[in-house]
Amino acid sequence: MSLSVWMSLVAICILGAMSPGPSLAVVAKNCLGGSWKNGVATAWAHAMGVGLYALASVLGLAIVLQHNPVLFKGIAYLGAGYLLWLGINALRSKGGVTAKLSAGKESSLLESARDGAMISMLNPKLALFFLALFSQFVAESHASESRAIVVATPVLLDGLWYTVVSLLITRPTVLEKIKARAVLVDRLAGVVLIGLALRVVYTM
Repeated sequence: MSLSVWMSLVAICILGAMSPGPSLAVVAKNCLGGSWKNGVATAWAHAMGVGLYALASVLGLAIVLQHNPVLFKGIAYLGAGYLLWLGINALRSKGGVTAKLSAGKESSLLESARDGAMISMLNPKLALFFLALFSQFVAESHASESRAIVVATPVLLDGLWYTVVSLLITRPTVLEKIKARAVLVDRLAGVVLIGLALRVVYTM
């Protein structure tokens, strides 16, 4: 793979990672409910899910998903259900960020990693994203080493991006301001997550 082709891949992956969505909302929520470590755990678990879809695209499995609408819808509805569950919990603040802060509890790293993995793995549109945009890179990556680079690039960039986000969100000056508005953050996160869940259902 040439450097120019790889740089094009890097640009696409960075734009994909930086686009706001449920992943950003979950990383922020877990940072608030714990620390930067929770955000980093969420980030790299999410990146592993991204890596699975990138690998599926390289192996051609995403084509199967694209041509099997029942399977695609099933995974999409599971993802929407998980987003809805997160959103309702955030709105009710039952077991959410506000409740944990009031009780002096923190989200565990395992819970944070679970959220990160579920958000990416229950998003079949990631498979279609990679299928649509990675086809040119896979075609030029006949060697196994090149294909490994195609898979590793989005994993590293996704994980690094959300790690940076976690570190910025948990800076003392920023974190204290966010924690002072924990209830509002919970409500906004809940609305965003529920809205995203409904959008998935509506677009199916």
